Amino acid sequence: MKNLSLGDALGLFSALKRKFGYEKGGKYESFLQIMKDFKAETIDARVVKLRVYELLDGHEDLILRFNTFLPAKYEIKLPLDRDDDDEEQDGRMTETNIEVLKKYRITPSVQLDTGEAMNNIEDNCPFSWDMLDVISRDLDFDDLFQFSGVCKNWREFHKTYWKKFLASQEPLLIKKSYHDKKSFSFISIADRKVYHSKTINQFWHFAYFGSSSGYLIMRGDNNSFLLLNPFTRRKKVINTSTFKVNSTYFAYHVLLAFGKGSEEFVLVASCKSSSSLYVYQSRNLGWVTYLTMGNAWKVVDFVVFHNTIYVVTNEAIIGVLDLNSSNIKFLEMKSMPDVTSMSHLRLVCCDGQLLVVHIESEEILNVYKIDFSTMNYVKLETLGDIALFYASGEYFYALNNPRRWGFESNSLYAINLSSTTCKVCLGDDNRLPKYIKHDRTRVPPTENAYLLDWCFRHQQYEVDFSPDE
Repeated sequence: MKNLSLGDALGLFSALKRKFGYEKGGKYESFLQIMKDFKAETIDARVVKLRVYELLDGHEDLILRFNTFLPAKYEIKLPLDRDDDDEEQDGRMTETNIEVLKKYRITPSVQLDTGEAMNNIEDNCPFSWDMLDVISRDLDFDDLFQFSGVCKNWREFHKTYWKKFLASQEPLLIKKSYHDKKSFSFISIADRKVYHSKTINQFWHFAYFGSSSGYLIMRGDNNSFLLLNPFTRRKKVINTSTFKVNSTYFAYHVLLAFGKGSEEFVLVASCKSSSSLYVYQSRNLGWVTYLTMGNAWKVVDFVVFHNTIYVVTNEAIIGVLDLNSSNIKFLEMKSMPDVTSMSHLRLVCCDGQLLVVHIESEEILNVYKIDFSTMNYVKLETLGDIALFYASGEYFYALNNPRRWGFESNSLYAINLSSTTCKVCLGDDNRLPKYIKHDRTRVPPTENAYLLDWCFRHQQYEVDFSPDE
């Protein structure tokens, strides 16, 4: 299905309601049933096209508005030839279409009305929540934010819908485009849906560092970090005079976490060029530098696990970041993996486990579970009911019960900056998925679109500021 504007949906359903809404068991209810059947995947777009044409025969204005809901190849040309090949349904405006548009004085894309028109909609918008779900699932972010302003019924539905949307554990792909419209977009693989937002696009030119706790973290203006949540439109700007913020893509490995039960937050940024670890705490309005230069080790990744920030070094040493000092408390671990200068280590937490992903010579994937009862690295034979997500040679993420969200268990999904392709490798009952060799490209292309990262909208890390005992 196409991306709809809120105006498209309002225009069509309001017109249907005005024309047929008071016929009990009539065309309006039949139309709603067709949309419900399509949502339930009991009929496909071809059947929808034929049923709607039969239902709305003689109402060309409504048919043309309904075309907004159909994929281009299934758009209804008037008059309809039922024997037309689908390839001919290319969405182009025919002469007949143009005459009908002139007759009814409508445009192919109806924009959101305001003022008196909006008041009329509010007086006559008691759509069922099933129908509102059909409308909302095809809207972009900007229109979803306007959705709740239509009327009380829509506002109450939107609260429930948006809460469910934000709670979804399905990761979205972040895509960046360099074409005519420089833009960000978010792709749902399971729903085959692309979300756009003009609000986010204004930050297109900022260097991207990573995604954490639902926020995109970028370099802002005037030597600052910009934290932007595209799903809530919340924005935070953190200035620094302690160090110069690098403007290179993925110049920092970043983590955003919020204080347990509060709005205070922590931003952890590891600079790849200087090996320094910078930590900003909103409660102190300042930065603390955890210097690692001069040591034989350096921190290569960090994650929140049980409200504590854990780090891993290039030597596979596990440590705890102390938020009340500038210290890292390292743990005495057993059965540590053998690491070399070619090793690549990342931390992920999933299903109540702290996992260490170890890539050797860019070919072999090993995953270890940290057993805190014995302080051991425990090598896993399979991921079990977990999927790993890999982005741009930098970030690893993990998802429990992935099949619920349209992904496979014991699998690896990988993207990089050189293409818009997501590669997938599946393991079996006795073996981890093979490692997908990543592209070493660190500079985004200047002409083509590319996949930037994964974004987990539901995930909000929480940390405990209490001093360690």
